[in-house]
Amino acid sequence: MENLYIKGQRGIYFTPTVKLDAEASVCEISGESYLEDTVDFYDPIIKWLNAYNEESYKTLTFNFKLTYFNTSSSKAILNILKSLKKFKEKGGEIVINWYYPDDDYDILAEAEDFMEDSKLSFNLIPYKLEY
Repeated sequence: MENLYIKGQRGIYFTPTVKLDAEASVCEISGESYLEDTVDFYDPIIKWLNAYNEESYKTLTFNFKLTYFNTSSSKAILNILKSLKKFKEKGGEIVINWYYPDDDYDILAEAEDFMEDSKLSFNLIPYKLEY
């Protein structure tokens, strides 16, 4: 299975950096997600996760390290979590790490909402944001 890498970009809109590594069984989305066409951006990620779900029953670690995301990105994150839940229901083991700037309680609250909505548990990990 091919790895997926998307370099984050900043401009009028912001796209996060995406690293989906099948061999290491580690995935990460980091940066800011403020997009015009969220569905087009996140669709390859969902497809990759669904393919991984069909090919593997390993442990999968998914790291979210977003400093900002808009409402449409929030919906895409929920779709990612749905894919992860399917993986878990098939017998896979999921570790979800949600990193948030230690002074950003909104991002922390969003993570808690995602946990409640998805019925998945996250490791909530504060970090110092470097400017």
